[in-house]
Amino acid sequence: MKKCDKRRAGFSILELMLAMTIILIVLGLVMTLFGRSLKTRQLESSRTDALTAAQAALNVISREVANSGYGLKIEEDGIADNGLVQTDSDQSTLHFRANITNDNIDLTDPGEDVTYYFEPGTQSILRYDSNGNGPGDPQTSIVINRISSLSFQYHDYSGVNPVPTIDDTPTANTGRVRVTVTVNLERVDQAAAQSVVLVSDVTLRNSEYMLQQY
Repeated sequence: MKKCDKRRAGFSILELMLAMTIILIVLGLVMTLFGRSLKTRQLESSRTDALTAAQAALNVISREVANSGYGLKIEEDGIADNGLVQTDSDQSTLHFRANITNDNIDLTDPGEDVTYYFEPGTQSILRYDSNGNGPGDPQTSIVINRISSLSFQYHDYSGVNPVPTIDDTPTANTGRVRVTVTVNLERVDQAAAQSVVLVSDVTLRNSEYMLQQY
């Protein structure tokens, strides 16, 4: 009868348990790293989406505000007005008018009497159209949410090729409006929270000063 060679014997239970423990630890580390990587990717994707949406919203606002004053006339001299409603416009609100259909003087068509403003409670930029659903039937819509702030500054021009004065409220001499949108981005891992500021300087093409430059 042959004797068993101990050197060719299998692993002991202790060795198997030790090997399994090491494998589990390695797998745990791999899964932790994978989870962090996936979370970082999701947050980065969310940040990118937020910035893309904010830039798109800013472009939409800029295009519409640029037409402020279109088709409006000042009776005394016939020069187009910039369309800004001075009593309703300030750092956080912009109210403007335009005769975009160029076929009436009552401004009762959608898009002819519009207000943009920021609502802190929902972190949204809202668009109020006094004729959005038809004459005298207003409509309020969300332009974009997940926004931290919206602000306006007004560049006033007078004279020949002047350096503009900047104010927090518009005047009859306002020729440009600076629209600033701030987006607070979510934190990624241990990095500090970041804020991104998007700015658009909108030329009011129908303001008195801007018409004189053409």
